Amino acid sequence: MKLRNLPIVCLVILLCGCSSPVISESRVWYFQVAAPKHYEVWVEHLELEASGIRHWQQAPGVVSCCWKGDEGPRGKGGRMAPFPDYIGIQWFSFAERAFYQQLIILPNEWKQQMLISAPYETSHGTRYGPRNILTLGLAPGGEIVVWIKNQIGNEIEVARLQANEIEGDVSVYKARVSDYMERRGEYLEAHGIPLEGW
Repeated sequence: MKLRNLPIVCLVILLCGCSSPVISESRVWYFQVAAPKHYEVWVEHLELEASGIRHWQQAPGVVSCCWKGDEGPRGKGGRMAPFPDYIGIQWFSFAERAFYQQLIILPNEWKQQMLISAPYETSHGTRYGPRNILTLGLAPGGEIVVWIKNQIGNEIEVARLQANEIEGDVSVYKARVSDYMERRGEYLEAHGIPLEGW
């Protein structure tokens, strides 16, 4: 009789363990870097730090999209393992020919918000999961917009920050700026470089 109940007891213990409210540090987190269409940037440095645990770099290079609409916010990125306390970012704006830098402190509130389940669409219908993607939008003038999401369309803006303009050697990007102006010069002449409204 006791042996017959053993599989049931094991199943109950297993299910109780799975339903534990303790947050697993093995959760997968991601970051992305986005830029408005026509206002490409080159991310020179992107460093992440989980204090006392890990410090790592993942600079994505050129970022040319995507800010909003059906394609954004999204961009180049990678994994955040573990969830960082800080992100340091430095980039070059092709349109402005300017360098920006900012240290972003990721408050615990962002992580808690990212753990809340949100609906997302799949080929099998609506599913629910955490907003485990942190997207940094880099706009002209050094504005940084931070979103959390698990899919385009359910993003939540959590912060707007102002980066510091810093000195840098623009000549390093001479060929890239020339290529950029060939592709985007006409657009910039017609629309300028908006410094607000992003």
